[in-house]
Amino acid sequence: MELNLLALETSSSRCGVALLRASDGRLEVSLREHEGSQEHAERLLPMANELLAQAGLPPGALHAVAFGQGPGGFTGLRVACGVAQGMGMGLGIPVLPIVSHQAVAAQAGGGPDEAIVVALDARMNEVYLAVYRQAGAAGDDAAWETLQAPLLIAAAEVVPWTAHHLSEWSRRAGRPLAVVLAGDAWDAYAADMAAPASWRRATDALRPEAASVARLARQGWLRGEAVPPEQAAPLYVRDKVAFTTAERQRGEGGNPKAPSTLAPVCPQPLTDADLDEVVSLEANVQAFPWTRGNFADALAAGYGAWTLRRDGRVAGFCILMFAPDVAHLLVIAVARSLHRQGLGSVLLDWCEQQARERGLEGVLLEVRPSNVSAVEFYKARGYLQIGLRRGYYPAEKGGREDALVMQKRFDAAGASQGAAA
Repeated sequence: MELNLLALETSSSRCGVALLRASDGRLEVSLREHEGSQEHAERLLPMANELLAQAGLPPGALHAVAFGQGPGGFTGLRVACGVAQGMGMGLGIPVLPIVSHQAVAAQAGGGPDEAIVVALDARMNEVYLAVYRQAGAAGDDAAWETLQAPLLIAAAEVVPWTAHHLSEWSRRAGRPLAVVLAGDAWDAYAADMAAPASWRRATDALRPEAASVARLARQGWLRGEAVPPEQAAPLYVRDKVAFTTAERQRGEGGNPKAPSTLAPVCPQPLTDADLDEVVSLEANVQAFPWTRGNFADALAAGYGAWTLRRDGRVAGFCILMFAPDVAHLLVIAVARSLHRQGLGSVLLDWCEQQARERGLEGVLLEVRPSNVSAVEFYKARGYLQIGLRRGYYPAEKGGREDALVMQKRFDAAGASQGAAA
């Protein structure tokens, strides 16, 4: 299959454009790069035109355009996304957003026995952190498992956070994992992020490169993950970069800080006293939320129900129904302001642990196809689609939406079956 794909990466101070050409089993990637974060907007299109001219390709020969969606510098992310959208709309071709951390992980290489911890400098002594494992074939056809989606974390917390989660990643992989360190934050915050000597450093994978974005985008293209240009968006994990004057006058400092991820986070039983907070959280994150009566009925029926708390408030919750063979995850939610901080993974891990302790075969759940981020989250955690429930969910204007039925099964040793997407 022939594929001509242009990839843009501007999430760091490096501005890069790559042209990937695949035809008759041959794969070629050409690259243009420029260093200078203030010049992304003026450099990006000229470099793209140079690559196309060098290859003798008119813009109309492109099949798709990819971009590194971050997280990273706000301005850089908007530049790459905006240019990709403009090209996609102008040429009538789709767009492939690629998480910049995964591009760094691909540059680091590694194998199925390694967890690649990608830490990119987020300034203010903070880090954009994500973790990946190469779960399939190597090279351009490598399959990647997301062990931790990007989150914002204080630099001083990165090493203890990684050490804390390593056993869980190893359990999910079904083998002990070694740690590989990638990204520029290991140098930027060397004093705060002193790692054990046994953790290997990938010194040639510091910042995302357009060529790596291009190769990952090719895999996404083959999996059918291209989206219309208007659906492309940067990936932000820091919603706020400065306090207002009034907030500073209240003593809240100069810049918001990432919430601590080190405080013990253990789900607690959901009780009647939690219902007001749980109902409020659910209403804030769901278009068609459970009612107070739904939650009360679940408690009365004896379903497994737990909450997570942050600073004394409910930060998330989950409810499980235990069937004879599987645990059915009925509802799970995290406060919108705490998304992408790993709390959803904590809750899902807890649900799986409860199922294992009861000797059940796995966890079953339903999810809206329109909730793309949730579907991808479950896929990354080893959940596979096993069915479709027609008209399962209420939708706008009195309509109905189907539900994807997804399941994660455990083998006899307690590890999950099925490859993560």
